Amino acid sequence: MLTRWLQRQWFEQRRLSPALWLLLPLMCLFICLAALKRYLTKPEKLSVPVIVVGNITVGGAGKTPLTLWLAQQLSVRGLRPGIVSRGYGGANASPRAVTLAASPEQVGDEPLLLARRSGVPVWVARDRAAAGRALLVAHPEVDVILCDDGLQHTRLARDIELAVFDGRGAGKWLALAGWSAARAFVATCYGRRHYLQ
Repeated sequence: MLTRWLQRQWFEQRRLSPALWLLLPLMCLFICLAALKRYLTKPEKLSVPVIVVGNITVGGAGKTPLTLWLAQQLSVRGLRPGIVSRGYGGANASPRAVTLAASPEQVGDEPLLLARRSGVPVWVARDRAAAGRALLVAHPEVDVILCDDGLQHTRLARDIELAVFDGRGAGKWLALAGWSAARAFVATCYGRRHYLQ
């Protein structure tokens, strides 16, 4: 109930409501902490280019469909992509390959979907840089890595960052914390079956 109300205030109201003004100090604190984290974290550069796909809105913006589309488009163009992910819901503190026989409890539901639909190697770990290293050792033919849902994971150096948002927009204040981190933005079609055609 509260979540629905906040989402309506954030996305649908034309003017900022007093309730959202109360959240302004929290947003400023978040921006400062995110900047401090980026400053204190030394990103690890992998031997291949890394494309990070993340979102700056809550839920269902289209990261996974965009990651699948990118893997397909890179493959069609003769590249050999691999995918790394956190694997939310999975029990994977150390890097682990996502096999077609794996369960969502082991590797997370989105990485399993990515492995089943993409046909490219997928690895998961809390530490995306470690997942990338493990993927490259197991699959030396991979020449580009896609990092699904990694915009806030600053330990993995990236060559391209794509911040995804859907037809709802980015919400009030343009979700400044996300906008300040990303280098490029992708708008997906909210409520449509096919995201990028």
